[in-house]
Amino acid sequence: MIDENEFFRKTTLKICGSLKIEEGLRDCIRYLSDFMPADNIYLESYEEDIGAMRYVARADKEKGELLNVLVPLSAEAKARAEANVRQVRENPDPFFMSNQSDENPIARDLLKALGHPPSSILGISLAISGQFVGAVLLIAAGSDRFNAHHAKLFATLKEPFFVAMSNALQHREVLKFKDLLADDNRFLQSELRRMSGDEIVGANFGLKPVMYQVQQVATLGSPVLILGETGTGKDVIANAIHYASARSEGPFVSVNCGAIPDSLIDSELFGHEKGAFTGALSQKRGRFERANKGTIFLDEIGELPPAAQVRLLRVLQNREIERVGGVKTISLDIRIIAATNRNLEEMVKDGLFREDLWFRLNVFPISIPPLRRRSGDIPALVRHLIERKAKELKLRDTPDLAAGSIQTLMAYDWPGNVRELENAIERALILHPEGPLQFEDLSGARRTNGEGQERPSLPGVLGLDKVIKRHIERVLEMTDGKIHGPGGAGELLEMNPNTLRSKMKNLGITFGKK
Repeated sequence: MIDENEFFRKTTLKICGSLKIEEGLRDCIRYLSDFMPADNIYLESYEEDIGAMRYVARADKEKGELLNVLVPLSAEAKARAEANVRQVRENPDPFFMSNQSDENPIARDLLKALGHPPSSILGISLAISGQFVGAVLLIAAGSDRFNAHHAKLFATLKEPFFVAMSNALQHREVLKFKDLLADDNRFLQSELRRMSGDEIVGANFGLKPVMYQVQQVATLGSPVLILGETGTGKDVIANAIHYASARSEGPFVSVNCGAIPDSLIDSELFGHEKGAFTGALSQKRGRFERANKGTIFLDEIGELPPAAQVRLLRVLQNREIERVGGVKTISLDIRIIAATNRNLEEMVKDGLFREDLWFRLNVFPISIPPLRRRSGDIPALVRHLIERKAKELKLRDTPDLAAGSIQTLMAYDWPGNVRELENAIERALILHPEGPLQFEDLSGARRTNGEGQERPSLPGVLGLDKVIKRHIERVLEMTDGKIHGPGGAGELLEMNPNTLRSKMKNLGITFGKK
């Protein structure tokens, strides 16, 4: 005679004896096999919305494993399953038994999908107080393997299996939520970089040569010197190099060398020890130390005082620093990117910048063209900046441009480059929050030919964005709207299909996705 109380106690300890449900199932089937046929055990739930069984865990006597296996049911099996669910919810029946799997449509579908031969199945419906979470199945190969005594004994385990199934489903939801959080985090990081100006508009047009250089140098550890006029986006290119490198998971520390007083430059760059000078009340890590394992961006490097240039040269040579007032040498694993709007070569000749430091920094120079030399990027920049600034100003809708505005903006020479364009757009959004956006303050501005020379206005000439739009539309007509793959618009235009879709969105092209 089996002591049912002892059987229940020991089996419950097996099921719940591990935080891992798959291990609990394995220990359980090992124990159950002493009292009844037992080859495999499964936890399953019925997905009513899609008419399928989902298996969340299984075990045999050798091992257990978590599952996420979805088994679609035939129409006959689906109807039987739905009837069983309704019955269980109305009048919970603790167990069911199928000794002839060929005669049961659900059993046939499941055994075939799970790769088992014709078998006998003993199950417990896991429903308590109207809450139905699924079922536990005990499988034994062959026909007529289970009897009423097995069923009665197995049915006593309803509550511990209910708890185990509930925990397994909750664990699955936690994992799903964890994945969603990871996706959200990745999206948030990219969105933050985008909102902070790191999205590179013009990467496939006016800045294409620059981006090619970025790709060439990003994976290396060489110093990079970014050259360009004020407002061209040197910080954006520095960010692009960092996030395309193997250091992308490390810190990116930006330093405006022209904004730090000479008396504080050493403390800001290299840190200081407590008591190193009046006001040094605690130890402080400098920008270089904070950038360890990552990238430091030295903007406006031409403004660095001569004494600081000497100490920066040592960092470049030895990759080590000493805090102000310290005696300990601190080794660094760091990449240095510098930027300037000044002519360092001329500064070297005038004795204003150390020649040896310039040689160290000028390993891989990247020159960013001014906006007047890449006016074709202006339409995309304008759309990007309008969307970003409208969000910053918390405008309900994104205003449209007034007729002819793009032509006006493209005709202006933009001595302040992208930064000046950004200011102009913000000013227009403040003045015309509901649109259309106008740029009256540019009406008398100089028109240039891209080299700073004035040019006459050309009435009736199409704007570049209209020309590009018409060309893309013609290519899409040729491909019958196909974008991806051989013969698609992306291939014909020599553009990445995703880039093309983004371009189409910006230009208002409404071809269907194919």
